[in-house]
Amino acid sequence: MQGGSANGSSDGVRAVGGQLPVRFCFPVASRLRSAIQFDKLRAEGRAYHGKLMMLSVVNVVPEEGPRLGLITSRRVGGAVQRNLVRRRLREVVRKDLPSVSRGWWMVIVARRAAASADFSELAREWRQLAARAGVMS
Repeated sequence: MQGGSANGSSDGVRAVGGQLPVRFCFPVASRLRSAIQFDKLRAEGRAYHGKLMMLSVVNVVPEEGPRLGLITSRRVGGAVQRNLVRRRLREVVRKDLPSVSRGWWMVIVARRAAASADFSELAREWRQLAARAGVMS
């Protein structure tokens, strides 16, 4: 068999029981990507500090879904650790995305302690900061 998985899919996503495959990803449309967006959040937003991360939020366009940006500096660790922290934080927010009110832009800045924290600690702190910020419905 050439260039594919056992079910004929070449992208590594499997269809189970004849259903369409479920992709567990954080949609690109839900990400903050440009410097202008980050600058707007920095200038107009409010910051909430925790032990593992800092959450900055601003309510911009109520009709638009929530958007997230992640910042992991070299203080967090090497590239492997920074990528692991980013993946974990994306997944934590992705799971709670349906509970986040529309119109919020958020930036999470990972702190050094986030590299040694496990998934449940990151999730707990995210929920605490999001509740303090008032972004969870």
